[in-house]
Amino acid sequence: MTDAKPYLSCLQEGRWFQTLPDGLRQALRDAAVVRRLPAGQRLFARGDAPCGLYCVVEGAMRVSVVGESGKEALLALVEAPNWFGEICLFDGQPRTHDAYAEGATVLLQVPLAPLQALLAQHPEYWRDFALLMSHKLRITFAVLEELSLLPAAPRLARRLLMIAEGYGESATAKRELHLPQEQLAAMLSLSRQTTNQILKDLEAQGIVRLSYGGIEILDGERLRQAAHA
Repeated sequence: MTDAKPYLSCLQEGRWFQTLPDGLRQALRDAAVVRRLPAGQRLFARGDAPCGLYCVVEGAMRVSVVGESGKEALLALVEAPNWFGEICLFDGQPRTHDAYAEGATVLLQVPLAPLQALLAQHPEYWRDFALLMSHKLRITFAVLEELSLLPAAPRLARRLLMIAEGYGESATAKRELHLPQEQLAAMLSLSRQTTNQILKDLEAQGIVRLSYGGIEILDGERLRQAAHA
């Protein structure tokens, strides 16, 4: 556990982890091992066997799937202090997507065996993991609704806010997003040109500032207004 101690403060920043019973928080801390991935390294692939639960404490993980055409669909960038991998804990089925390190990334992994032993001893903790999964499900439904009903501009603004707020996990919103426009376009199923034009419009209004590989949110309140336009 000594190796994971420098990252415990990051764990404490996550809203899900904050709400856990003391015993479960301590058990996850005790079982956690550090995984360091260089940029581009795959953590697991679609179809791989379950391997436990993960929390991003530095960097980000790219969650995606490659279709039959060979085209990659980017679903999410998972950043600190988000947890992922809980679906397989419930059904024991193979991984549903690919997960790659987006830049040098540090994870805390709670391996499957100690997780299963913990839940066998404390079945009341299943509810806490169910809450983690239900939060992801709510986000998925919201994204699908936006994809079906919203024009491109407010959909993009909402996604920027969602990423800045750590998909509801971060206690404080980030101002600077390390997010290339190509990746943002892929997440929103928009063309690179459309994404760039919307971002340029937001920049002209003083709402964001664009840089190479990044987006800085200058006015969160006006971005929220744009998300509901």
